[in-house]
Parts: sequence; structure tokens; C-alpha cells
Amino acid sequence: MLKILFPLATALALAACSAQSQAPGPHADATGGLRFGALTFKPCSLSVPRVDAVEAQCATLAVPENHDAPAGRKIDLAIALVPAKGQAELDPIVMIAGGPGQSALESYPLVHAAFSDARRTRNVLLIDARGTGGSHPLKCEDAEGNSAVMEDGDSSPESARAFAVRCRDALSKTSDLRYYTTTDHIRDLDLVRDKLGVDRLNLVGVSYGTRVAQQYAKRYPQHTRSVVLDSVVPNSLALGQEHARNLDAALKLQFARCVADAACKHNLGDPAAQLQALRAHLLAGNLAPVRYRDPTTGTWRDEAPTFGHLAVLLRLYAYQPQAAAMLPLIVHDAAQGHYESLLAQSRSIYSDVSDAIMHGMQLSVSCTEDGDELSADQADKDSVLGTEFITFTKAQCDVWPKGRRDPDFRKPLTGDVPVLALSGEFDPVTPPRYGAEVIKSLPKGRLLILPGQGHSVLGIGCMPKLFAQFVESADVKALDASCLQRLKPTPPFAGNYGWEP
Repeated sequence: MLKILFPLATALALAACSAQSQAPGPHADATGGLRFGALTFKPCSLSVPRVDAVEAQCATLAVPENHDAPAGRKIDLAIALVPAKGQAELDPIVMIAGGPGQSALESYPLVHAAFSDARRTRNVLLIDARGTGGSHPLKCEDAEGNSAVMEDGDSSPESARAFAVRCRDALSKTSDLRYYTTTDHIRDLDLVRDKLGVDRLNLVGVSYGTRVAQQYAKRYPQHTRSVVLDSVVPNSLALGQEHARNLDAALKLQFARCVADAACKHNLGDPAAQLQALRAHLLAGNLAPVRYRDPTTGTWRDEAPTFGHLAVLLRLYAYQPQAAAMLPLIVHDAAQGHYESLLAQSRSIYSDVSDAIMHGMQLSVSCTEDGDELSADQADKDSVLGTEFITFTKAQCDVWPKGRRDPDFRKPLTGDVPVLALSGEFDPVTPPRYGAEVIKSLPKGRLLILPGQGHSVLGIGCMPKLFAQFVESADVKALDASCLQRLKPTPPFAGNYGWEP
């Protein structure tokens, strides 16, 4: 994932962030690397499939697995620095990835363009959360050795529990799974800050990363200059409790757009009504196997359609408007008995997500911080996801080691820290009301809702420029966000060739 591609000239340009060789900040060395505080960085690149590589400088830092027992086992944190384009201020931007379970170093290339304007005067600091990426990853594997959250798509409580037991026993040979939580992550982050000799940070959290950012700013306000929360998770929320109702609300908005579009309604009918019939049909089970091409390998597969295929696709495609626009067509075809597209796209998206998420870390976070507060709500029984997500998570948490949740963990972030919160209008997992809840306790906070957008919106429209202006000024009130009103929803597909003009 990391290759040596960083030219000496770029390293020297980065060193220009300090006018004097004795000044704080990163300094180029003779090897093309950097010395930044107590850490030594070497040239590297950050890359993911189908995305241009990002030149960076990489380092590792050994930290205690248990911060309260510093003489015990150590784990290495993977760290990367993406240089500013010009003379850099001393307070870097820290991008915190979502999940929980995603790698910051692996996620960053996907959002690199969103940081272009902000990088004119600031370096971007990336730290893989412990248990992810290059920081002692906690990967759960299926029978074929692939990263997974369950065994072969079986989400029954019995299978979920058995899978978690196997993963727990394998990872416990080299890890104490109690120490891979949000609280441990923010202590790592502050230790890195101290090693770099940096006084304050500008935090950018995405999805679950917004929880990390809020917890850091709450514990270390003196070291927090500004905070951007993209797709907000309130501290007060047991993450996962409202997934079913949030997805249903987002799908209702998306499907209503199909009914309001003459071509979509004429060709595909009412997606909401078709979804209810399709859900009942799949839940009844006993469907014959369907032959389709694996979208990744191109090989033919035979697989019986299940409700699990539908739930995965609906939930994950709803995150982005471009993918959500296809859902009326996919639901219509499956309701007519044509399951090939549903199976192929479900397999593709599940594989991508499983590769990106370290489920062991996800369980250490979720089971410590949320598991005891999750409860199956019968009001969700007839929703698309039903109560299955809650039942699945609780079954795995029953057997997973749990750390300690800070007594103040659920308290909101307060104080004078400047906070810019961002929400997509159609976000199916962290809806705009979550951003509004967080901002109400922050006198220097502001919520921007992006019309027609979904989850993770920092890079959309004029948002990168607004983001850069906020980081430069740390003043949310001064932002002119009227440019966001030019954003429009993606039209729903009306057939196999997309939407009609």
C-alpha cells in the first residue's frame, strides 16, 4: 500500500514551512525524509485501487497497548504527513477516518481533493487508529481467509456469535481487545501531537471519526484549535440503535423522487410498494439459486437470493446519491424475479466494505461504547433492516472483551471550540438532526446541510473552499455558505440507461 515515491524536491518544499532551521515543524534530511519533533518520516505514497496515489511522508510510533501500563506490550501506530502546498502553519489538519474500523492512511486518497485548498497553508496528519490499517490491525477472517464481519453472509445470532468467538480467540493471542476503543485512540492522537511538538490541532472527523473528534476536543480543549464534523455522530447516541429508522427515512425521500419523476414512475412504478413485496418474498426464503457473474472476478456464481443481499445493498447504496439513484431500478427488477443485478452489486459492495473495515477493532469500539445500550425496538420490526442489525451486534458483543467507557462519554461537547458540522439531506445513517443536536451546545458551532446529498460530504460542490476558509479563520459565523444551494439531487434512474433528460 505504501511505496517510496516522494521526491527530494517536495520534501525540501515542505521544509519551507519553517523559516529557520531551528524553528519548530518538519525539516528535510539528507535522505529525502523529514524530522518532525521526535519522529523521523520517510518518503512514501498512499494508494487505493482506482484512485491516484498521494505522495506523503510516513513514520511509526510505538505506544503502550494499555496506556495505564506503559511498561507492558507495545504496538506500532502508522502515521503519515501530507505536505502543505506552501509555507505551513504549525497547527496541522488531522483527518480521522470512520467505520469504526477504517484506516486513515487508506481512506485519505479518496478525499484528498477535498483538502486541496486547506493544504495551501497546513499539513495534513493521518494516524491509523489502533486496530486498523498499519496500526496493529484487528482483522476478522471468514473461512476463506478474507476480511469479514460474518461467515458467508449468515447473519443469524448463532452464526454471528460463533464468528465473533473464533475472531476473538485468534486475535487474543497477540492483542488485549479491551484497549482498542475511542478513548485509547484519542490518547494515541495526543501522544503523537506531543511527539511532534505541536501545540494545537485542527480535527476533521468523518462519520464515526466525528465521535473521536468530539471526544478528543472534550478531553483536550487546550490542544484543539478547530473541529470539522462531517456526517455527525452525537456523543449521546448508542451508535446503531437508529440505523433501521434512519435508513427507512432516507429511502422514503429517495423513492418519493422516483414517483415524482414522470419517466421513473412510468417505467418503474412505485419503488416503496415494490420494496415491501420484495422484502416479504425474500424473508420467506427457499428461493432457487440464480446464476450471475461475480463483478470482481468475472466468474459465474450460483447463489440463492436472500433478504441479506437486499439489506446490504439498500443500506450501503443509500450512502451516496449516485448509487441511491439506481435503487428504484434494482428493486423493480428484483421484484419482477430478475435477481442478477441485486446479487452482483450486493456481492461487490459487501466485498469492498469488508476489505476496508477491521471488524475486530469495530467490535472493541462498539461493544465497549454502545453494546450495553442497544435494544431491539419492535417499532422497527417492519422496517427494511428490521431488528436484525441490533440482534446481530448484541450476539457478537455477548462474547467480545470490553474495555472501560469513560463516565463522561455520553456528555455533549461544550465550550468555545469552533465547530463546523456538515450533514447531507439524504444521509441514511447520520441524518441532519444529529448535527443539529451536537451544535446546540456549542456557541461557536454551525451546521451546514447539503441539499440532495448523502453521507460524507466534505468534498462536494463548494464545500472544500468553505472548509479551507473555516480552517484559516476558525470562524463559522463568517462563512458565506450560499453556494451550497446550487447543489441538486441526482435524478433517479428511469431504466437501464440511467435517468432521462
